[in-house]
Amino acid sequence: MKRIMIKKELCTACMNCVVGCMAEHNDKGKSIYLLDMIDEENESRNQIVIGKDNKPVPIICRHCDEAECANTCMSGAMTKDYVTGHVKYDAVKCASCYMCVMSCPFGVLKPDTETGEKIVKCDFCNDRETPRCVESCPVGAIYVEEV
Repeated sequence: MKRIMIKKELCTACMNCVVGCMAEHNDKGKSIYLLDMIDEENESRNQIVIGKDNKPVPIICRHCDEAECANTCMSGAMTKDYVTGHVKYDAVKCASCYMCVMSCPFGVLKPDTETGEKIVKCDFCNDRETPRCVESCPVGAIYVEEV
């Protein structure tokens, strides 16, 4: 199983992972040049926050072994795929109860800005060999590891 890993001490807060994620999930094309940064539909599934030591920390879904988001999801919208190791989200099944948001120990999940009815969550860039956030990180702070 592949996992996205983080070396937070390498992060420079360049935001390339955030913009790469937004571009990858943009319906108008996957280029950063086509990305409308003001459009609420273009939301990143990750973020950079400033940690307690005033240094940047990438916040990205860990696709946990014991995924609390999936364990607390009452509708079955959030599920753990034990073959790939990824936690998947089905917006059709989602009841917008936000139990997954509240239970995530990393604070990664969030309701979408536009409607507040869907959960914005990393999908490991389903059709890509390497997730776009990993590919976009110039310093290797975000990487994929086989676990």
